[in-house]
Amino acid sequence: MRSMQGRPTTDELLRLQDVRKVYGRSRNSVAALAGVSLGFQRHTFTAVMGPSGSGKSTFLHCAALLDRPTSGQVFLEGEDLTAMKERALTKLRRNRIGFVFQSFNLLPALNVVDNVTLPLRLAGKRPNRRLVDEVIERTGLTSRRKHRPGELSGGQQQRVAIARALVTRPVLLFGDEPTGALDTETALEILGLLREAVNSGEQTAVIVTHDPVAASHADRVVFLVDGQVSAELQRPTVQQVARQMTQLGAWARKQQAVGAERMV
Repeated sequence: MRSMQGRPTTDELLRLQDVRKVYGRSRNSVAALAGVSLGFQRHTFTAVMGPSGSGKSTFLHCAALLDRPTSGQVFLEGEDLTAMKERALTKLRRNRIGFVFQSFNLLPALNVVDNVTLPLRLAGKRPNRRLVDEVIERTGLTSRRKHRPGELSGGQQQRVAIARALVTRPVLLFGDEPTGALDTETALEILGLLREAVNSGEQTAVIVTHDPVAASHADRVVFLVDGQVSAELQRPTVQQVARQMTQLGAWARKQQAVGAERMV
């Protein structure tokens, strides 16, 4: 529930309130997000899905304030991020938010340990060896500590990316297609790691994905269409997610066809 002022209650870690993101101007403008209001409970795992062009990536970028919304507010632990200056936002993201992307974004010249601890060093912090060892062990990289990315499989590189995201002990973990570049078996291992991070009570995870199997690992799936929330599923199965995506895809194709007819 929300307070009268629209601020999140204490059980919500993250809230987007009436968030809009418009690209372009006047007649050529496109609303990638058209007034999204969503809350995310602490220690939960949410997947965000939708047809191509539905606003999934824009949603993630605005939720993490990697891109500022055109209007609306984003709250993290009750603090309005949209009111913060860029320097303060950078510091907050560095300390409170972790990111895992489809491309692993590892530095090829650094070994596993150095890649994992890079965010701490960039923040001018001395890595806590015990914490680093714990994160590397949790992600199954103990025997690969001195290996460089080129000596690792795709799944192992994504494990390094997850360890790097977890080493700052963020309260919120964002994933942008984190299993998109992996085979099925490896993807399941990565999803298990994300699920474990949430179950441990330390993180809240929000991922964007097109994969019903990945979404089925979440506590909740939110579906976007044309920049708006169209449906939600709680404790979803793969079949439920696939069925919903099929329906949304058919609807989106119908809307595109109608739009094309109007232009003729």
